[in-house]
Amino acid sequence: MEHEVFVPVAVERLREALADPARVARALPGLQQDEEAPPVAGRLKVRIGGHSITYRGTLAVSARDDGSYAIEADATESRGSGSVKLALTLSLGPAEGGTTATFTGTASADGRIADLPAEEVATATTRLLTRFAEHLGDEAPEPESSRESEPVPTPAPVPEEETPSLDDLPASAVPFAEGDFEGGFEDDGTSPPGAPAEAAHARRTMIGRSAEEVDHAPPRGRYAPVPAPESAGTGAALRWAAPAAAFALASAIVVGRALRKRH
Repeated sequence: MEHEVFVPVAVERLREALADPARVARALPGLQQDEEAPPVAGRLKVRIGGHSITYRGTLAVSARDDGSYAIEADATESRGSGSVKLALTLSLGPAEGGTTATFTGTASADGRIADLPAEEVATATTRLLTRFAEHLGDEAPEPESSRESEPVPTPAPVPEEETPSLDDLPASAVPFAEGDFEGGFEDDGTSPPGAPAEAAHARRTMIGRSAEEVDHAPPRGRYAPVPAPESAGTGAALRWAAPAAAFALASAIVVGRALRKRH
């Protein structure tokens, strides 16, 4: 038998994958690897036409002096007495954009597979080899040079927001005119008595109110003037003066009537 497969991977990368039994086991499609077994050993289900046959066996890959690889497989049916033996040679040749993997060799089988049509058996075999070569390319490690040369993405710079100048704004959007704050925020005597010092400052910095309203209306809210406290002494004197005067007047009337009776 002879079968060629194109793999879009360099030859050296495929050689590294073939030298690693774990990668070879993962590349074999449908293999259920046995634990504590040889490097590539387990169960493999093969579909031929409308039939499925499960084999249990081992596979070995070894490098030759001429640069090719020897692939040997020996398996038996998991349910039956049939067996399969495979002896292949894998050659790797450089090709444009990848590698050409060429399989040549022989295979012998008995049991259930011997009763199936030869064309279906050949189709199943070439399909298995094609998928094995393609999966082997997926298992090939990345070259160190390409990993080091990969550019590191840098975040795009965030554009700075430009602050508009007052000269670029319309007159209606500027809250203060030039010269509004010349002379500071000293009190000009128009603030109500007792108002806190910041009331005069708030009255001059109010936005959106007319000049007449700012000049004549008293501040409201947190800047409203604090009312002057009432005198405690004056209130107390007024509360006691009225009863005392009434008592003195009544006493004078009683004393006057008593003196008239004596005379």
